[in-house]
Amino acid sequence: MTPARAEPPPAADEPFHSAGEPTRAEPAGRPEARGPGGPMLPWSWKLATFAGVDVYVHGSFFFLVAFVVFGGLAAGRGLASAAQGILLLHAVFAMVVLHEFGHILMARRLGVRTRDITLLPIGGVARMDRLPEGPGQQLLVALAGPGVNATVALLLFGLMHLLGAPVGLEGGFGAGGSLLSQLLWINLSLAAFNLLPAYPMDGGRVLRALLAMRLPPERATQVAARVGQGAALVFGAAGLVGSPMLLLLAGFVWLGARAEYAASTTRLAIAGLSARHAMLTDFQTVSPVDFLSRAAELSLAGFQRDFPVVDGARPVGLLTRGDLREGLAEGGAGRTVRRAMRPDFETAGPGEALTGVLTRAQQSRGGVLLVVEGETLVGLLTANGIESLVGFMTDIRHGERSARANAPPAPDAGATFVKNRARFAAERERGRARAEPRGGPESLS
Repeated sequence: MTPARAEPPPAADEPFHSAGEPTRAEPAGRPEARGPGGPMLPWSWKLATFAGVDVYVHGSFFFLVAFVVFGGLAAGRGLASAAQGILLLHAVFAMVVLHEFGHILMARRLGVRTRDITLLPIGGVARMDRLPEGPGQQLLVALAGPGVNATVALLLFGLMHLLGAPVGLEGGFGAGGSLLSQLLWINLSLAAFNLLPAYPMDGGRVLRALLAMRLPPERATQVAARVGQGAALVFGAAGLVGSPMLLLLAGFVWLGARAEYAASTTRLAIAGLSARHAMLTDFQTVSPVDFLSRAAELSLAGFQRDFPVVDGARPVGLLTRGDLREGLAEGGAGRTVRRAMRPDFETAGPGEALTGVLTRAQQSRGGVLLVVEGETLVGLLTANGIESLVGFMTDIRHGERSARANAPPAPDAGATFVKNRARFAAERERGRARAEPRGGPESLS
């Protein structure tokens, strides 16, 4: 099982509930810059790297281990039984990792890159750059995880048949059965459970892909998310009279489905817009040879928190508010920007679809992307700025619907707003091109 965070028209980055993501080709001429690595969730520790994908375990997993140990001891089953429970728990999570790699390898085959996996008590979350294009490919990725569990169960069935071990439910789905029989039924349970239509679990993604064959993509996402929230209510009701884990799962599914619904609404609001519509064009930059005192003065003089670091017009780094404060604390106002800036930064082209750019901005450290055309910095994108544009567009379209319901048709104010934003950005770019490049006390060459 896995959660997913966004599903844009080809260019967003999302977690896939039970797995998945493809690599975006960088526009020609853009400086190479990578976003910072690290786990998607805080309090996660790296276990290993398999097939180029980092595997993390979340701290909450250890609470599950403690629950198994103390639950067994409280029931009077002894240390041997608790140790067996921990062994089985780790075997289950090995099956979850295999499940996730089913999604990952299928997505990779379709051109989608996966950044990492995080193991949680309720399953795994694989973080992908985006989902594959088209409902057919998304259906294949969603089915790949449960398909791995079904294949493992089939192999275990064959092995147990060769060994003459019982394979029916009486063979040991409970605590008294053999490890092989328990793993067989656990894999079957994982496959069946993940196929429940509870978006953003695998079954919900299957439902969404099937709906997208007949409905617009965002409408399909919204319907699947509502079905997922309904399933969460069923899980919650069952958890009140049964396993507490169902309550945890219900919360996870409810929040995941709500986030998917909100993300779908956002994508509808910015459909057809590019980075140029949301980027800031009136911003300050600093040079690598400037002192941190200059960045502090610029920050105090306005509302800008993050500063692109440029050599002429070419971006060479990013100085965030955190970097600035850390540099001031370590070296004082006389330290140069070069020693405090981060040379790894995310970039976007002015013509890039805003749906994909928003996801990358949300996941980058500091929520900042530099908009670059060729090797020239032309704008600054922040997650907050994009979300503000989304809010304006949503309000404008809501107001237009209300106006149409009470008055004769009027010009499309939303289209006018977007057109003016693009025109204003283009004028700012031309103004920057006409301005003389900034010099500095020393050259980077």
